Amino acid sequence: MNCIIIDDEAAFRTIMTYLCSQVENLDVIEEFPNALSAMKFLRKNDIDLIFLDLHMPNFSGFDFIETLRKPPKIVLTTSDRNFAIEAFEYDCIVDYLLKPITLPRFLKSIEKAQKQKRTTAPLQQVLASTAPVSSLEKEMYVNIDRRLVKIMFESIHLIEAKGDYILIKTDTKNYTVHSTLKKIEQKLPDSLFLKVHRSYIINIKKIIDIEDNSVLIEKNVIPISRSNRPELMRRLNLL
Repeated sequence: MNCIIIDDEAAFRTIMTYLCSQVENLDVIEEFPNALSAMKFLRKNDIDLIFLDLHMPNFSGFDFIETLRKPPKIVLTTSDRNFAIEAFEYDCIVDYLLKPITLPRFLKSIEKAQKQKRTTAPLQQVLASTAPVSSLEKEMYVNIDRRLVKIMFESIHLIEAKGDYILIKTDTKNYTVHSTLKKIEQKLPDSLFLKVHRSYIINIKKIIDIEDNSVLIEKNVIPISRSNRPELMRRLNLL
């Protein structure tokens, strides 16, 4: 089996590499100090098994798993026993190792990984997330002062909730519409738009910069909620 190790502690990555070396036909292909660098690697490489730290700065192990369309087998490594029940809600997680990890316990984990088949995301889910905007999904009409105004989807930068109204910011003009964020979200193509916060929907093609828990669109700094960050990271074409 090919595997990678993701952990922000260099000393622990060394320990895991040693433990892996004790198992025949278990090859450590790469190790990573954070989830983001691992995500870039996995976009171009197939892996059988991931040893994944549960608690990492800015991006937890669970956040990382949510970004994977076709997750391989995953063994969580952590010093926190409080998330074991939550962990096994994921089909791809085959074991939950508590630090410090002994060789006998590690070997049991490898046995579990070898027995469990690799899981894949439903085909409908993959197709929905990658489908292009159809010819029928290029525009919408909004009611502005008793006039129906056409707005091209590709021109929209972001949509912000403001009480009983929403503010639609576009390339050329801003529109205030009497509606809710939930209602307009249903009209927008998933391939272009993503709700990143309870008050914001953004056009992911308009993102200029991402830093910590916010994105920059034009001169607007938009917060990203923790629950929506994994889906945003999964949508990005990371280099």
